[in-house]
Amino acid sequence: MAMSKAQDLVSSNAVVVFSKTSCSYCNSVMKLFNDLGVTYKTYELDVEISQWTNQRTVPNVFIGGKYIGGCDSVFALRRSEKLVPLLTDAKALSGSGSSQS
Repeated sequence: MAMSKAQDLVSSNAVVVFSKTSCSYCNSVMKLFNDLGVTYKTYELDVEISQWTNQRTVPNVFIGGKYIGGCDSVFALRRSEKLVPLLTDAKALSGSGSSQS
């Protein structure tokens, strides 16, 4: 059930952050996205997502339906100036701020 829900979230949203509320890395990624004006959905999770991505840690970030990785991967994309183009292609940047759930 969690797998179907997660796949539905990823396919119906430009950017999805699978997160734990107590995770400082998750909060760092969401702060970056907020600062950039990214429209994204947050999905708080437990271990079940690891069956899909083989990554037991969070955040698990998908952009444009593609698995990006975790915090290190997102910030590596930012440093290499590849994050904003990915977000642009996914139509995830907005001029009016961000949205979370």
